Amino acid sequence: MKQISADALAEKLQNKENVNIIDVREDFEVAEGKIPEAIHIPLGEIEKRVNELDKNEHYYLVCRSGGRSGNACGFLDSQGFDVTNMTGGMLAWNGEVK
Repeated sequence: MKQISADALAEKLQNKENVNIIDVREDFEVAEGKIPEAIHIPLGEIEKRVNELDKNEHYYLVCRSGGRSGNACGFLDSQGFDVTNMTGGMLAWNGEVK
C-alpha cells in the first residue's frame, strides 16, 4: 500500500497541487474538524459509494490514526483505484482544519 505522511500531504496542498482527499472517519469525528479539501465518506459507506469515485483519479485516504483509511485503501485498491494512505491520520495533521 502506498503511504504519505501528513506533512507531505499538507505540502502538496500548500503547493496548490490538485489532490483528492477522502476522510473515512465517522460523522462525529469529522464534526470536530477535517482537512478543508477532503470529501467525507465514512468507512462503512465506501463500498456502496464507490460509484462516486473516478478510477482515473488518485485519492489520498485519511482517518483518525491511519488504520481505517488503510482498510479503505485496501478495498479501493482491490477495485482498481489509485490510492494512498495518510499515515498517522488526523492525529498527525498539523495543517488547517474546518
